[in-house]
Amino acid sequence: MGIALLLLANAVMAQTNLLENLESTGEFSMKNNPATINLPNEPHPNEPHPNEPHPNEPHPNEENVVPRHSVKQNSQTYLGVDGVIDSRASNFGALQHLMDDPTVEEIWINSPHRIFIARSGVSQLTNIVMTFEEVRGLIERLLMWGGRRLDLSHPFVDARLPDGSRLHVAIPEVTATNWAVNIRKHLVRGKSLSELAAMGVMDRRICEFLQQAILNGLNILVSGSTQAGKTTLLNALVSAVPLKSRVITIEEVFELKPRLPDCVALQTRPSNLQGEGEIPLRRLIKEALRMRPSLLVVGEIREAESLDLLIALNSGLPGMATLHANSAKDAISKLQTLPLLAGENISHRFIAPVVASSIDLIVHAAIDSQGARRIVEIASVTGRIENDRVEIEPLFTFENGEYRTGLLNPDLVSGIPNGTFETPKIDTLMSDRLQPERLQPERLQPARPDSGSNVGSNARWL
Repeated sequence: MGIALLLLANAVMAQTNLLENLESTGEFSMKNNPATINLPNEPHPNEPHPNEPHPNEPHPNEENVVPRHSVKQNSQTYLGVDGVIDSRASNFGALQHLMDDPTVEEIWINSPHRIFIARSGVSQLTNIVMTFEEVRGLIERLLMWGGRRLDLSHPFVDARLPDGSRLHVAIPEVTATNWAVNIRKHLVRGKSLSELAAMGVMDRRICEFLQQAILNGLNILVSGSTQAGKTTLLNALVSAVPLKSRVITIEEVFELKPRLPDCVALQTRPSNLQGEGEIPLRRLIKEALRMRPSLLVVGEIREAESLDLLIALNSGLPGMATLHANSAKDAISKLQTLPLLAGENISHRFIAPVVASSIDLIVHAAIDSQGARRIVEIASVTGRIENDRVEIEPLFTFENGEYRTGLLNPDLVSGIPNGTFETPKIDTLMSDRLQPERLQPERLQPARPDSGSNVGSNARWL
């Protein structure tokens, strides 16, 4: 017992001497604030950081920095992945005024001091300067709402923001030194075909042609380059389907918002840290077929999921999709190539007739050097195959500032008596495409007396 008391007394004396030494050096004070420890290498919380300018002193790059008072704070709250409501998820920091600007289409960050925007399709360098900590904090706040993760094992992330914008981030070592950030805002995503026609994306004839094609249940492939407006055009096409239709949309990240009462949106999911739980597009297409769809829409086809889409469309289910391509001809050729990625047992000779019978129209959009987006070509898939290549016929092409017709007679294309669309346009176009199994007898109308053709060539989908 005596030895134990002696050891305890020695321990108390040693601790007392240690506290006295810390107090004498100023690292610990029991008199002023017994719960505060100031580390020697850290500045006091009330003192400015040595690397930051004093609040009353001008910033060395003040002319390139957005003033603090110009950044609008958004008090809207969002639910984080952990179930905690966080108001910071809607705060874009120094980029907030760009997000509020309706003329800014996209924002991308190459480095903290090189931030670009796009207005009317034209890129511009801004005078905004951020720090790496600000960029990283911004991405952490934005990903908090989207539920996606970004780390060394997953150096890419594609997520949707609370306002519907799309976020893409790439970090080193995939990038050289800095984080690469893209925020796409989709300003005209909610427009209809008529509204897009009023904006110059197409003319009135093409607008009415597409509306009638959708009513006829034709399968439409939207092609174009990046930033050509494929998603906006696809959203307008989907919104033109009859209100009684049940539409299933499948995307990597939610972007489509069709104006329909019966619409179900599906989104892919990446794998977790253990490499499990991934839900690819191919799985979603198969699951969508069990959901009683009237129309199947795939936001973008890039790889083997094109095979599942073609098989679904070949079974009689109408559908739409987008594809990156340089022209309508390249789009149909690429659609014959992508299904080969599904496996070695898929041959080009097998894919060609499937594509020929599954796709009806190709709508190609482009963006010019001035940033103007418009439909530049509409082609019909004739169903004919030559040397394992699917043939197409141009219907509309944009040349020298105006649209020219190809396969159809100009009188048939422009003849819209009393404001109604002339039905022979679609009927003449698809006379060799309408298969008996795709027509329902109760939905056919008798042939026109002056048409001189049979019922099959003048069949009309109500």
